[in-house]
Amino acid sequence: MGLMMRPSAPALSAVGRVMEQHRDRIVDDWSGWVAGRTGSTGPLGREGVERQIAMLVDTLVEMAGPLRRDAVELWLCVSEFYGRTAAERGLAAGEVVEEMQHLRELLIRHLSEVIAAMPARYSMALTLRLNRLLDKGIAHAVVGYTDALVETLFNQRGVPVSADGAYGRAAWERIEQFESELKRIREEGKEFTR
Repeated sequence: MGLMMRPSAPALSAVGRVMEQHRDRIVDDWSGWVAGRTGSTGPLGREGVERQIAMLVDTLVEMAGPLRRDAVELWLCVSEFYGRTAAERGLAAGEVVEEMQHLRELLIRHLSEVIAAMPARYSMALTLRLNRLLDKGIAHAVVGYTDALVETLFNQRGVPVSADGAYGRAAWERIEQFESELKRIREEGKEFTR
């Protein structure tokens, strides 16, 4: 086994703080890019897609902080759900990957200065860690996308779920569940650090 280098907790926390500072800008840039490239927002509409994007960014912020072990399962679930709703939006699998990859580009833009200012061993470890997190998120988005397509083929005989149907309501409820879970993780984290 080779040497496994991990970013230090202070270095990782510094990146998390910068992501949190740029959170609104990242969400706006990403949701604007998604809205500009496709006219279809599916059963959730533009607001729902924006809330999903905000949830992904917020969860990723927690993945860079002291709550990362608590937030990892949420990150994977939110990513998978993003893929599911992308299928409902009528995207192709490659488009789901492209949308998630755009988050990587935004993080490069917003985090490059703080990462470049760190010692090389920390900056390399942080870059690899963030890329690994994004790659896992992309993989789970593709899984969610594929699962949604298979369900559509078997359950609806190839007919997409209508925008005003039960899927739209269930999707909104799922977003609210994710937001509640993130809030719970943050509150437990505050109690732990007291």
